Amino acid sequence: MQAIVLVGGEGTRLQPLTLTVPKPALTLVDRPFLAYMIEWLAGHGVTEVVLACGFLPDVLREALVGEEERAGTKITYVVEPQRLGTAGAIRFAADQLGDRLEDRFLALNGDVLTDLDLSALMRAHGEHRGRATLGLHPVEDSSAYGLVHSDPDGAVREFLEKTGEHVPGQINAGMYVLERSVLDLIPPGEEVSIERDVFPHLVGDGLYGHFLDGYWMDIGTPERYLQASWDILERRVKSRVEPTAPGMLVAAGADVAGASTLGPRVVLGPGVRVAAGAEVRDSVLLDGCVLGEGARVSGSILSSGVEVSPGAALEGAVVGQGERVPA
Repeated sequence: MQAIVLVGGEGTRLQPLTLTVPKPALTLVDRPFLAYMIEWLAGHGVTEVVLACGFLPDVLREALVGEEERAGTKITYVVEPQRLGTAGAIRFAADQLGDRLEDRFLALNGDVLTDLDLSALMRAHGEHRGRATLGLHPVEDSSAYGLVHSDPDGAVREFLEKTGEHVPGQINAGMYVLERSVLDLIPPGEEVSIERDVFPHLVGDGLYGHFLDGYWMDIGTPERYLQASWDILERRVKSRVEPTAPGMLVAAGADVAGASTLGPRVVLGPGVRVAAGAEVRDSVLLDGCVLGEGARVSGSILSSGVEVSPGAALEGAVVGQGERVPA
């Protein structure tokens, strides 16, 4: 099975973390975020992951060096010449594969951390023999997602993309099984949304949904990025990560002074230095960050190479690569 993964966005809601690093390459706990998805796909029998790239593709490729061998699946990169939307990106990637594209394939948004049963989604698609099957997931607030109403047999009767209404419901989880015939609905070289321009046209014509329960998190905001980090470290989602302690990971090579305070939740990347009297709580400090004496960081994300001056205090901050925080 092949999977086309959409990773072309600029991750604007995570800026300044994503100004120089594409969101899929951003470190989540101890590895590039996209490595979790590649591992998950490989675990469900995906033999080729096709990354539909846009923003800083070379940085993403460098971040994933060695991931083919670790995950045990082939990784193919295609780079969009311009913004093509979700459907346009799928069509572009499919055209790049040409005759190698299988008659049935997966398409997924590349900004989700999940352990949902993808194999169950593929089985459901095979049973009802539709043209497209959406993975559906329950949420309490569907305002920021595509809300899907379906019949008891799974046939989708209504697809509402991002209504803005704060109501519970089953949402489009950003994972689809598609028949190759769906590509005929997507004009090549044009910006097309699969949620707004394709799925509504398939209602009543082979569009199905399948409910999937389990862990699902869109990490598109700093708050969700932090929550995903703690969920990984507290084993709410399956992963290869080995925490240093519950809720905590201190990388090899991090230098933490004995008189400092860490936790209850914290990630310290390689080369991080925490001076005496400093405090780090509920925060992520990526590679090479330096915390001066008596500095305090809480509920924050520090990109690589950030220096926090002695006595400085940060709360709920997101700090870009290489910045210096004065006292």
